[in-house]
Amino acid sequence: MSTLIASWRRLEWRRGFNEWLRSDGVTWVYIFKVLLAAFITLWLAMRLELPQARTAMITVFIVMQIQSGHVFAKSVYRFIGTLAGSAFTVLLIALFAQVPELFLVGLALWIALCTAGAVRHRNFRGYAFVLAGYTAAFVGLPVLMHPDGAFMAAVWRVLEISLGLVVSTVVSAAILPQSASGSLRNGLYQRFGNFAGFVAKGLRGDLPREVFESTNQRLVSEAVGLEGLRGVVAFEDPHMRRRSGRVSRLNSEFMTLTTRFNALHQLLERIRLNGRVEVLAAVEPGLAPLVHLMDSFSARLLTADDAVGLAEQLAQFKAAFRGQVRGLRETFVEQAPTEHDLLDFNTAFELLYRFVDELHGYAQTHASLAQHRHERENWDEPFTAQTNWLASLAAGVRGSSIVLILGSYWIATAWASGASLMLVAAATLGLSASSPNPKRMAYQMAGGTAFGAVTGFIEMFYLYPHIDGFPLLCVMLAPVLMLGAFLASRPQYAGYGLGLLIFFSINSVPDNLTVYNAYNFINDYIAMVLGMLVSAAAGAIILPPNSRWLWNRMEQDLRALVVFAVSGKLRGLGSAFESRTRDVLNQAYGLAAGKPQVQRSLLNWMFSVQEVGHAVIELRREQEKLPAHPCYAEDQPWRQANRAMGRSLVRLFIKPSAGNRERSLLAVDLAIERVQATPEPFAPHFDTSALRRILSYLHFIRSSLLDPQSPLASLENRHAS
Repeated sequence: MSTLIASWRRLEWRRGFNEWLRSDGVTWVYIFKVLLAAFITLWLAMRLELPQARTAMITVFIVMQIQSGHVFAKSVYRFIGTLAGSAFTVLLIALFAQVPELFLVGLALWIALCTAGAVRHRNFRGYAFVLAGYTAAFVGLPVLMHPDGAFMAAVWRVLEISLGLVVSTVVSAAILPQSASGSLRNGLYQRFGNFAGFVAKGLRGDLPREVFESTNQRLVSEAVGLEGLRGVVAFEDPHMRRRSGRVSRLNSEFMTLTTRFNALHQLLERIRLNGRVEVLAAVEPGLAPLVHLMDSFSARLLTADDAVGLAEQLAQFKAAFRGQVRGLRETFVEQAPTEHDLLDFNTAFELLYRFVDELHGYAQTHASLAQHRHERENWDEPFTAQTNWLASLAAGVRGSSIVLILGSYWIATAWASGASLMLVAAATLGLSASSPNPKRMAYQMAGGTAFGAVTGFIEMFYLYPHIDGFPLLCVMLAPVLMLGAFLASRPQYAGYGLGLLIFFSINSVPDNLTVYNAYNFINDYIAMVLGMLVSAAAGAIILPPNSRWLWNRMEQDLRALVVFAVSGKLRGLGSAFESRTRDVLNQAYGLAAGKPQVQRSLLNWMFSVQEVGHAVIELRREQEKLPAHPCYAEDQPWRQANRAMGRSLVRLFIKPSAGNRERSLLAVDLAIERVQATPEPFAPHFDTSALRRILSYLHFIRSSLLDPQSPLASLENRHAS
């Protein structure tokens, strides 16, 4: 019996292991490709007798990613960054070869500029800044005392890195390639199915506030991530590169779509909270067809053929919409509703129509992806990123401070490993600059480097002397590199993996001529770990990026986007507003990791900013489309009231207070009264619903300012207390 139980347990263990192996198959393929590319690069570098063969191999560890498109993109920007950093080093050596102090000052300023650029861009373009920064240190510091070798050191480094880039790209593309374009397509297809279920639940009133907030945060991250992925796919897939404009347009339309739905959902929730049963009963028949349509697409992949069907159904919905609303309004008016109830009714259907119209455009763009050429490819409103300049400046200050402090220590003590101390500090700064928590990243890298020091010492002084030939060297290196690659593939342990892979290779992988010097070996590893610990301490002390001051600045940037909506140039304003709000929130949300209250406050501010800002943009668009007529002239009272309302909203969101909120409400009420008192011109060619649409958006702004779940409502509570 015991033998049977033991056999069953072994069988279950094997099944579990096989399932785990299958689920992590992509990771094991990645590890295999990392080892293969690294060993090919190391062998070629040794055969070509490059001065530092390990530099070429380290390049593999830095650029290798699971998906080939990321490898292509990272390789391109690494090459650009390496050229820029090498050229600057040669210039700096030429100017200050005899004055190390001035060289270090120039290097500190360069690293500050590059670190700030990495934080500003936060993608593979930012990686070019990272490389430009620490390449200058890697090339310049070792030759500072021998300036005549600076130019050749820069040339050799470019050649070594180029070799690593070429091998990494070839291995990634030729051996079991994982396409980034496939991830992009899957993301586009799956996103709408999830969104359709989200919309159906929201319109039925079955969407808890927590689910509404968490889903919106996920949609924000997906929108920002998809834009980055679109740029990567352009490097590997000519078919998707031809559709790049439509993918950008699709992402912009989806962002607008989510804002439209959020506005409609928030209005319906406010009607429910206020107990306006009559309004809900009048609105729900108009929502029912859309709910049924969204249910039919819920949790489904939206292929191009499905998108064609969706576009056709939405076109039919739009064609019957006005007649249906007209009938519902006549029925509702017979119940003698209050003026406020009628405004809620009109606003709900105005938002519903805008949502359906945006959804129709999204479906048409999605369907156009099946064609190689399409007119919807002509899209000139790209995703607009926005980074707080203080965050970039803080990263630059941290970088320059560390270089100046460690450089001064090196000059004062003449420590033989002082150059390694500065090199590693500069590399750690660059590699952790775009991380939401640089301190944690630097600590992890220090831990990986410490483990690499122990294993490296064993291999260098106990194993290497007893082996002969390149194959045995690969056998010795493989276990350590496999562990590092596995850790690097796990986001929560990526710092340990990078530290182990990069800094083990820097000090423990032999060159063509191997030197066994235990004193220098130990000193260099001590310098490496100290450099990382100093970088971690700087991340915690010198303007830390995950502290309250930066959250507050991000919140101010978010609120200031209302100013952008009020005064920005109208052309392309909608897409720029949408992308900026999401980009700022995505950054702030990452920096506030582990602070759920701060994250929720930021998310609620985004809802308020998007509701008010989007309504203001729609108001401006409606006014822009009005024909020439005295009723629509700029000096009309309702026009003046709208401008006054815009100024009051700017004051409110720049400096939120109970008083400014009250003044904004008064300004909105005045604008509503002035619009209601303005008779529309009676003429066959005039759109008699123009002022009605303007009135609906004014009413929506008013209801948003009065929303009890808005962060603006807490201003009144604090004022009262």
